[in-house]
Amino acid sequence: MSHDPKISMEQLLVLEYEHIKDEQKARIGFRDNLLYATLASMAAVVALSLNPETRAALLLLPPVSLLLGWTYLMNDEKISAIGRYIREQVGPRLADLRSDREPVFGWESAHRSDHRRTVRKQIQLGVDLIAFCGAPLAALVVYWAGTPEGAALITVSVLEALSTAVLAWQIVVYADLGRSRPPLRAS
Repeated sequence: MSHDPKISMEQLLVLEYEHIKDEQKARIGFRDNLLYATLASMAAVVALSLNPETRAALLLLPPVSLLLGWTYLMNDEKISAIGRYIREQVGPRLADLRSDREPVFGWESAHRSDHRRTVRKQIQLGVDLIAFCGAPLAALVVYWAGTPEGAALITVSVLEALSTAVLAWQIVVYADLGRSRPPLRAS
């Protein structure tokens, strides 16, 4: 009995699909937990800053939010990139190999055509901006409203405000508010 160890292109594409979906699921879990980590970090910083002697701890909130927000954003982008790759590369290649040429992995496109998607994405954009940019900017305003402690900390706070603005800009750029994206180029 002869066994051919070669796998077909169809099997290879299904295997690739399964592996990248596993990566996507792991990234979704990690991304979602980053929001909880951000909220816990914010609570710790605010609790520390309630003491007038440690009010400058508010300056910890922007870098913590920047680090967690950027990580959240990049994971979100990779999650979207995996979906695009499946829709634009794996699915069509697999459909071309089938004799009936029926589309495959329909959910990857179907959920993006929902007429409420744009509103959901706009709300998510607002939530992301509040969580990762609004809270650190509020902390800076509270810090500035008190008696700022020295030129060095004022300089640090201004740099933090600028870095938070850059993060806000990137969150808006990556928001993916439309129903479709430009095709993903194979590399």
